[in-house]
Amino acid sequence: MIRGRPVRSEIRENIRSILSSNGPCYGYEIFKIHDKDFFPCTREVIYYNLKKGVQLGIFRVSKKDVVKGDYSWGSNAVKTYYDLA
Repeated sequence: MIRGRPVRSEIRENIRSILSSNGPCYGYEIFKIHDKDFFPCTREVIYYNLKKGVQLGIFRVSKKDVVKGDYSWGSNAVKTYYDLA
């Protein structure tokens, strides 16, 4: 019997189809598309599967943008764009 989480994930497969049709996207954009086109899930699950997909070699970080603004946590935010590996 295999223990632990399975390597395959339905959400990761959905993210793969989103990236193949839309090109590079950042995490929150992927979350909004997934919520609209597939079943609803939390942002944390999307971010977990993006990080796990990078570890498995399914996705890659294409770029990171620093966006200036007036946010509750500070003066800038980092948008990490993901693409298929």
